[in-house]
This record gives sequence, C-alpha cells and structure tokens, in this order.
Amino acid sequence: MSAHSAVQSDRSKTPSGRVESRRGQLKITEIFCSLQGESTLAGLPTTFVRLTGCPLRCTYCDSEYAFFGGDWWSQEALLDRVDTLGAPNVCVTGGEPLAQRSCHELMSALCDRGYRVSLETSGALDISTVDQRVMVVMDIKTPDSREDHRNKFDNLSQLKAGDQVKFVIGSRADYDWAKQRVAEREIDQRCEVLFSPNYEKLSARSLADWIVEDRLPVRFQMQTHKLLWGDVPGV
Repeated sequence: MSAHSAVQSDRSKTPSGRVESRRGQLKITEIFCSLQGESTLAGLPTTFVRLTGCPLRCTYCDSEYAFFGGDWWSQEALLDRVDTLGAPNVCVTGGEPLAQRSCHELMSALCDRGYRVSLETSGALDISTVDQRVMVVMDIKTPDSREDHRNKFDNLSQLKAGDQVKFVIGSRADYDWAKQRVAEREIDQRCEVLFSPNYEKLSARSLADWIVEDRLPVRFQMQTHKLLWGDVPGV
C-alpha cells in the first residue's frame, strides 16, 4: 500500500506493440512510485507493481478496482518501467499477486537487479516457493473479513525473521481472535506482527488502547497513505 506521490504514476499503461504470447507475462492494474504506507518499510520511496485479480473478497478490501481489468505486460517491460521510476524499494501487491504464476519470476528478477523487494499477500496461497530474498508481508484474515476460512496457516512455517504478519482488526471480537492466534501459534517468535484498524469499523485509538492494556507483542500500524490522501487508486 502507499501514500500519495507527485513523482511519477503510470496506471494501466502498457508497452507498445501487439502481444503475441501470454507466456511469462503478468496482468497489471497499475505501476507507480510513492511512499510505502505500511509494514516496517513505511515512509520509504517505493515503486508499487499492482497485479490484477484476487480469489478473495474481504469485506474491508481497499483495492477492489484491481479485481478485474488491467493490461498484459512482459517481464522485460515491467523491469524497464521499474528502472525508470527509480525507487530502491519495490512492493509487489494486488489483488493477490501470487494468483499469477509469473509473479515469482518477476520478484526474483527484481532481486537480481538489486532492488529491495516486498510482497503483500493474503496468506491464502502457498508462499513456500517465494524467493528467499523477498520480504513477505502476509495477512491473516480475521473473522470480520469473512474470509478467515481461507487462511493457510501452514504458511507460518515458511516465514523468515525479516517477514511480517498483518491482522486487520474490525472489532473487539477480531482483536481477541487475533490475540489468540498470535499466542497459540507463537507468531511473534517467528517474525514481526502488525495490527491495523479497519477504519470503517474500529477507531485507531481503541485498537491502540487494547494493545497497550494487554502489553501485546505486536506493532500497532496505521496506514499512512489513508491518513494523508484517503482511498485513492494509484497513490
């Protein structure tokens, strides 16, 4: 996710020329440069590559516009565009990026070029084959998302110390559920744990107070881009 940038934004722009084959290509909703609004990289200039499509339908989704549409890009064209945007950090997001097989090849190619690459994923798809150089930011879906049945908890064993697990909290029940998952699965012993409020359902102050009261071993997180510019695609 991101905060607004006046630097460069290139939404749904495709390379010129007719596409002859989809092999190795990715369907892209937008590519833009902004500030990272979430995770431990928050505040850093970042190029966002937003892939099209997602098999989930979370109630709090803020990128529904990426479910459909988009344009086909070759890996070479994507890498060239990322180079042009010039940020040292690249976030591969969606939608659900891992729903497209060629996403793995793109992330590895970005790492090969020296970028610090992060992946935002729902946690509903296997992450075991993600390049070890990529920082994984994985959601665990809470009950209020109505997609908690899709959580693939086997993914927890694949997480590295530098990865992160995110819970979006929409109610006290969500908070208690997430707190129990952190404790019983010792997620905070594996990697950083992030708790974010669902702004439409829960005040940030309430979530912060609960975390402090319980001395919970998690990082409270607010989405910087929403605080600064609201829910605007491509920022």
